[in-house]
Amino acid sequence: MDNRSILRNWGGLAYRFNNMGARLILSSNEDDELARVKENCAGQDDDTVALPLDLSEANTMESKAEEALDRFGHVDILVNNGGIGVRALAKDTKLEVDRKIMEIDYFGHVALTKAVLPSMLERKTGHIVVTTSIAGIICVPLRSAYCAAKHALHGFFETLRAEVWKDNIRVTLICPAAVRTNISMNALTENGRKFGKMDRVIEEGISPEECAEQIVKAIAKEKEEVVLGKGLPRWGVYIKRYLPPLYYRILRNVEVDK
Repeated sequence: MDNRSILRNWGGLAYRFNNMGARLILSSNEDDELARVKENCAGQDDDTVALPLDLSEANTMESKAEEALDRFGHVDILVNNGGIGVRALAKDTKLEVDRKIMEIDYFGHVALTKAVLPSMLERKTGHIVVTTSIAGIICVPLRSAYCAAKHALHGFFETLRAEVWKDNIRVTLICPAAVRTNISMNALTENGRKFGKMDRVIEEGISPEECAEQIVKAIAKEKEEVVLGKGLPRWGVYIKRYLPPLYYRILRNVEVDK
């Protein structure tokens, strides 16, 4: 991966690629965080570019992709890794919250991918990485909008993989079970307010550093899909696949934070 340009938006993984000598295009809707991550990346300033980007504004993705391509000429690896969670019962969640989650967690990634994809098709090479979630495979109460968006990502990117593999473009789905980030802190409630708490599942998850290391390995091996994490959430994938009655029984009795 040396000297290849990577468009991404997650600090931990950015540091991994930076240590490997990759050129980076960092993106985030948080200017301070974007500046901090860029400052922490070693090497020449020209090798790391900050590109502010808001996934809720899908209509801006073409211009953002053009900026990235103008800077480095091409994008070898596009990492779609942003989003927002929810902590609310489906019956209580306002429709505008469902729409906001879908706009950020689904349409933003699809729009950015569609903006970058033509340049990959022209060069007949590229790798698209999407951090979905374990919630793209199984479901968890109080996460209806989030699970819906993540399931949608799986549908879109698995189909895309089948369409572009002959063009030497790879698609990898990353499915973490739980990572110790601020996702629950920033998750939305039924009214669109922040949840503001670290829930137990997230607190007991793997570290961002461990997750980043496993993602890099999955990208290097060009895996189609990889499930990361530990404990019951991770095993839920296999229980659903091989023992569906047990999976649904567990799901009915799972305790979640609210």
